[in-house]
Amino acid sequence: MPREPLWRDLVGDVLRRERLAQERTLKDVAEAARISMPYLSELERGRKEASSEVLAAAAQALGLGLGDLLSLAQNELARHARSRVGRGRTSPTAQYDGLCLAA
Repeated sequence: MPREPLWRDLVGDVLRRERLAQERTLKDVAEAARISMPYLSELERGRKEASSEVLAAAAQALGLGLGDLLSLAQNELARHARSRVGRGRTSPTAQYDGLCLAA
């Protein structure tokens, strides 16, 4: 069974995809974000967990807000979850077949 993707992998994938879509280099984005180029590379590869300040700086360097970056990463997580359901796994709510009442 495939493992759940880690948040740092999802965020890294988004950072790399956005940077490449803008045809920018690691050096350019790292300088704009004021972080080291090796550190940005490690973030993109999912090797490091970044603080919210670093993520905000990297997002801003790419013309995104922190919310945009996190939303794109969440979309990736949802896509992975949908593909797992499509391979025969049930969704977390599929097991509940009854009525739910709230007061």
